[in-house]
Amino acid sequence: MLTVTPVPRAPHTAAAFVACSLFAGGNAVGVRFSNRELDPLWGAAVRFGASALVLLAIMAGMRLSLPRGRALGGAVLFGTLNFGVTFALAYYALVRIHAGLGQTLLALVPLVALLLAVAQGQERFRAMALAGTVCAVAGVALASRASLEESVPVLSLLAVLGAVLSFAQATVLVKRLPPLHPVTMNAVGMTAAAALLFAGSALVGDTWRLPDRAATWWALVYLVVAGSVLTFVLFLQVVEGWGASRAAYVFVIIPVVTIVLSAWLDDEPLTLGLLLGAPLILLGVYLGALRPARQRDT
Repeated sequence: MLTVTPVPRAPHTAAAFVACSLFAGGNAVGVRFSNRELDPLWGAAVRFGASALVLLAIMAGMRLSLPRGRALGGAVLFGTLNFGVTFALAYYALVRIHAGLGQTLLALVPLVALLLAVAQGQERFRAMALAGTVCAVAGVALASRASLEESVPVLSLLAVLGAVLSFAQATVLVKRLPPLHPVTMNAVGMTAAAALLFAGSALVGDTWRLPDRAATWWALVYLVVAGSVLTFVLFLQVVEGWGASRAAYVFVIIPVVTIVLSAWLDDEPLTLGLLLGAPLILLGVYLGALRPARQRDT
């Protein structure tokens, strides 16, 4: 007899999921504006360095203490994976991979998170989660007009798949670490990631300069405040309430938000693919993340 834990119905967790998806949906547009003026790794380093400073200031205002020992090491490892490795690989991959294919591959995060959580004894395998991921990935491919026939450099493909694996593992890792306030976890994690990204930026020879264009500054402000500080604090709350694999379904909502925002802010045309893909995405999210689980035999 196997008892499947029901999905928590706490309103604040569902609200955090929706808000996190909306805020994160603007990230790709913000990065697009940032990359027009700033080298990719340098832009990512500035983003997470500034975000870390904001979160450290919030920590001071809330009188939250810095973690020590295993908690400190866990927060550094989480940040290295979740922000440093993931975004270094993603920024590298998206130089050569079109956004549509990149979004489709990143939509695999819920499935990879589920498999990792099962392998590490955190969750039980759920057939509906697999079905939800398949529906969602198909919907994202339609909505983003990703072509599986396009020529993709092997290193770029490996980089984006590495980003998927890194983010999924960081999401699963959170549940195994000593509990920390989400602000503290992200403050320490982003500090560690910023150090890694600055080092990577220097290694590849990026030009270190501040933006000249107002649009780039506004993009960075969004990426820091909404796209990093608010998004990842909310995301950890969702992980705590729903678990790793369900929380990772933000990755299949994000493309829809991104496409709509890009049409509004960056003149990207809306297509029939969005109308066809969005219902599949929503069905996938319902099956994999929102559908109430019932006790059943396996």
